[in-house]
Amino acid sequence: SRKRASKVERAHSTMMNADMDAVEAENQVELEEKTRLINQVLELQHTLEDLSARVDAVKEENLKLKSENQVLGQYIENLMSASSVFQTTDTKSKRK
Repeated sequence: SRKRASKVERAHSTMMNADMDAVEAENQVELEEKTRLINQVLELQHTLEDLSARVDAVKEENLKLKSENQVLGQYIENLMSASSVFQTTDTKSKRK
């Protein structure tokens, strides 16, 4: 009777240990998955920061180029109005 109780206790203990091992393994898998997801989120955040900085730089460059285009456009307009070639064309078209 005592031997039988001892066998039952050992079997029960073995089952509990197996259950605990399974829970630990599941917890380990969950922890690894959480760590992987956290790393992925951090990587995506860095990528987003890099892209935002690039967008800001492109916006700044775009504004600079627009300003330069305006200056060049005004310069060309001034040259055209000062040139006799364009003035005669303008006067001819105005006469028609």
